[in-house]
Amino acid sequence: MAQGFASTSDMTEKKISFGEIGRDLYAFTAEGDPNSGIIVGDDGVIVIDAQATPVMAGLVIERVRQVTDKPIKYVVLSHYHAVRVLGASAYTAQEIVASDKCRAMIVERGQEDWDSEFGRFPRLFQAAETIPGLTWPTVTFKEKMTLWLGKRRVDLMHVGRAHTAGDIIAYVPDANVVFSGDIVEYKSACYCGDAHFTDWPATLSRLGGLQADALVPGRGDALVGAATVAEGITLTRDFLRDTYEPVKRGVARGASLKDCFDETTTAMRPRYGSWPIFEHCQPFNIARAYDEAQGVDTPRVWTAERDRAMWAALQG
Repeated sequence: MAQGFASTSDMTEKKISFGEIGRDLYAFTAEGDPNSGIIVGDDGVIVIDAQATPVMAGLVIERVRQVTDKPIKYVVLSHYHAVRVLGASAYTAQEIVASDKCRAMIVERGQEDWDSEFGRFPRLFQAAETIPGLTWPTVTFKEKMTLWLGKRRVDLMHVGRAHTAGDIIAYVPDANVVFSGDIVEYKSACYCGDAHFTDWPATLSRLGGLQADALVPGRGDALVGAATVAEGITLTRDFLRDTYEPVKRGVARGASLKDCFDETTTAMRPRYGSWPIFEHCQPFNIARAYDEAQGVDTPRVWTAERDRAMWAALQG
């Protein structure tokens, strides 16, 4: 059982890894903390997911400068969550790119999410006072957009609702590499508080249809080799099934949210309990699963106040 609210007691710094997973393609990972991806092209760089503060973005920029002096032309946001987007100003990129739905969600719930995430996981918000405000995409698209770095093509695609309604992936065809954001996690718990459980498996299938040779997930180690990519997708699918199906059955028989939480978490803990942020995620995941199983399509907005009330009711 986690000690204290959410991850407020998790102050252990994680070891950063930075490795090439394809030609001029890099993964910035940190033992289950949020990942970033780097695409180096002929005339510039794309960073996938910005980290939570400008100071933490500086850790990504430091690694980029170890491999290239080309300008960072684009920051691509895989979705709207604060830990992914609030560091964007540090890159001084020409454009900040996201899906139309991602921008709409920032309008709808961006400030609430910032307050919520900062309260849940303060370690991920180093030097929070340097955040200039909400990050606003400067370029958005509905389904698909192509960015060019000279001759290098990068396809941005909304392949379906999953971790949020506005998730996108970045695909580099010349290397057959995908940057998935939190649509895929590798041996790290999926955060599902804003998820669409019913849609997510089909979204994973569409992503899997690319048959990528490497993939950078939202959390966990980079996946290199087709078999490892497939494993990451399967593990994500398993986690979602083992979260949602018991709750769906519980709702059908009239079980309470607390009963669904206790039963599902107890069943999941032997397989997933050692994964990063498992205990952190469970109250939010089960609460969302319970809502969706009752027909609530749009996830309810999480606020700092709702977070603590839910934690006290379920995990306290």
